[in-house]
Amino acid sequence: MNALLVDDSRLARTELRHLLQAFPEVVVVGEARHAEEARAQVRELQPDLLFLDIHMPGETGFELLASLDAAPHVIFTTAYDEYALRAFEVNALDYLLKPIQENRLAAALAKARTKQAAMVPALATGPAAGPVAAAEEAAPTPLTEHDQVFVKDGERCWFVRLSDIRLFEINGSYTQIYFDQHRPLIPRTLQHLEQRLDPRVFFRANRQQIINLKWVEGIEPWFSNSLKIRLRGGPEVEVSRQQSVRFREMLSL
Repeated sequence: MNALLVDDSRLARTELRHLLQAFPEVVVVGEARHAEEARAQVRELQPDLLFLDIHMPGETGFELLASLDAAPHVIFTTAYDEYALRAFEVNALDYLLKPIQENRLAAALAKARTKQAAMVPALATGPAAGPVAAAEEAAPTPLTEHDQVFVKDGERCWFVRLSDIRLFEINGSYTQIYFDQHRPLIPRTLQHLEQRLDPRVFFRANRQQIINLKWVEGIEPWFSNSLKIRLRGGPEVEVSRQQSVRFREMLSL
């Protein structure tokens, strides 16, 4: 696994790099002192894993993640314990308190290996890949806005047309679906849904939300040249800076 270390403290980066020497499967491909530097390195190096501090000069670690179109797996490294819940809300693999203990680092990397291994079979080909690999090898069937999908949350079920869904939003380790007055949760990632949805209709506004463009009621300029979008029936959605650029390019004449 290729890893990028993001921390404004040189000492913290050095200590983490030293700890990671005990895990030969992890290769540190770069270091960044702040969010702007990290953004450039994520684009250039495409790491599998991000060790990310929260408090940094300028943008926080959370703001960095919100600005990325696609982020690597994230392990937060911080001296503050009050952000743990928020960290898992953005699908972090783990949350390590400084000074980092080797056993906690080992547990976090085990989670990263499990995630990485789950992605490998999809690349396998041929008879040796086995039935699981063969099942994952097939690309998911694309859906149009006119398709109806089956949604189950606990004991409740719906058969809903995709055109009636205005928003998909991360909620813990689930995705919440907004249609009518319903908010069911499904055990799918936004990445999985993004592969199946029509990109001309469903737009990835940020790391946590996909919106149905046909439900857009209003658009207004927001901070740092980003956009805020108001959906019919709510809620309002803040579009990340990078996705705001893409939104303008995609929908302008």
